[in-house]
Amino acid sequence: MRNRILALTALGIALGAPIAASAQSGVTIGRAPVVVDSGPTIAVEQRPAFRDYVVEQRVPAFRVPDRVVVGATLPETGVTYYDVPQRFGATTYRYTVVNGETVLVEPRSRRIVEVID
Repeated sequence: MRNRILALTALGIALGAPIAASAQSGVTIGRAPVVVDSGPTIAVEQRPAFRDYVVEQRVPAFRVPDRVVVGATLPETGVTYYDVPQRFGATTYRYTVVNGETVLVEPRSRRIVEVID
């Protein structure tokens, strides 16, 4: 009886291992990438003032061949990121201007989290 229980347990583990391994593969089929929010963005009512601030700072615009969309990753080199002033809200994001668009970027991954229109 004990051998039978051990054999069934071993069989269950052997059959379940490929399923558990595939669940951890990180490959996603048929789903859009998910952007993890790591901090608040600039409030809607403060965006016009923030756009004016960026223009006043004369932040140089960078050109990239890709479209500027949420979720896109900016190049590792050639782009400078700037701190968002405290008066526009506490945020862990940085901003820059890419292809004429002001964007908020998650600094570690360089992913665009918001395009300020």
